[in-house]
Amino acid sequence: MIKKDVVIIGAGAAGLMCAAQAGYRGRDVVVVDMGKKPGRKILISGGGRCNFTNENASPENYLCTNPHFVKSCLSRYTQRDFIDLVDRHGLQYHHKTLGQLFCDNSAQDIVDILMTECEWAGVSVQLRSEVISVEKTEQGYIVTTGTHTYECESLVVASGGLTMPKLGATPIGYKIAEQFALKVLPTMAALVPFTLHQHDKDRFDGLSGISVDCLVSSECGTQFRENILFTHRGLSGPAILQISSFWRAGQAVSINLLPTLNITEWLEQQRQQSAQKSLKNALATILPKRFVEMLHDTQAIPDANINQLTHGQIAALHDYLHNWQIKPNGTEGYRTAEVTLGGVDTDELSSKTFEAKKAPGLYFIGEVTDVTGWLGGYNFQYAWSCGFACGQYC
Repeated sequence: MIKKDVVIIGAGAAGLMCAAQAGYRGRDVVVVDMGKKPGRKILISGGGRCNFTNENASPENYLCTNPHFVKSCLSRYTQRDFIDLVDRHGLQYHHKTLGQLFCDNSAQDIVDILMTECEWAGVSVQLRSEVISVEKTEQGYIVTTGTHTYECESLVVASGGLTMPKLGATPIGYKIAEQFALKVLPTMAALVPFTLHQHDKDRFDGLSGISVDCLVSSECGTQFRENILFTHRGLSGPAILQISSFWRAGQAVSINLLPTLNITEWLEQQRQQSAQKSLKNALATILPKRFVEMLHDTQAIPDANINQLTHGQIAALHDYLHNWQIKPNGTEGYRTAEVTLGGVDTDELSSKTFEAKKAPGLYFIGEVTDVTGWLGGYNFQYAWSCGFACGQYC
């Protein structure tokens, strides 16, 4: 039996941040993780460059059954605080659109910073350590792994969600929550590409790789303005990943293919300038050519010159291009999703400490909780913020 003050399950973003903070408080901390290396999701994020935070992160960028839950941790450890941390370590990074920050070199740089912080704080990180069981004692908890048994005062569950099972994702965190009678909300893949029904797949065959700047809306009214990307399986791209968190099975999504242009007004200008031009060729100047050819070949747009279009056809074209309706067949699921929606009900946790109200000394942080950020570094910022907050108390 190895005695520790704190055992943290999961060597991901939230777990490592929490471990370092607890270690700096003088707590004797061990992090256990079943993987071969720490920070596995960090390493593959952002195309290997890790979009490690967002300059615009605020509570409005998160989905949670209790929308007020994230306010406390996000205000106590902000994106500025994490940027200060990486600056102190000399990280080279760059800004992208919409407030996103990426490593110049590699996501490994972020993992190295976290591991260095843990080393400085005297934290032990035990890899290839699968958690077999958790038990409650009078003093705290006993955590049994495949190689060791730990006795601790505080147990922090930072085991992540169900996304990317190839990286070792398991439901262990949810099982521990249920073991101690904590409510776990239904989970689903989020920030994930859509798959399409066969008739749409057939229609879009040949469009793979085409990207279009769009305004995408869900049935609940949420909107995102970014690119959509046609793939050989369906639809992806930032706008699709964003809206997937708000989409539910059987619903349609609305896509404004020309968010910066009114097609009716544009056609009127074209009628004055090049009335003899075919609609297909005219549209190919403002939309990808292959996409316009698909619309033409499937008779979604009239086969006519601009001066031949009737008012009814123009009105129909306006509605079609500014309110294109797609009903996905589903999503690609946890295999390619970036995060898991749902998880441990935040009403079961203290928003200040992340301690379970029903189980003193038991904490839940990171993706295992019912907090899901937008695409663009928001989920990492939640990991840093909740890890920091929990590390002050566990």
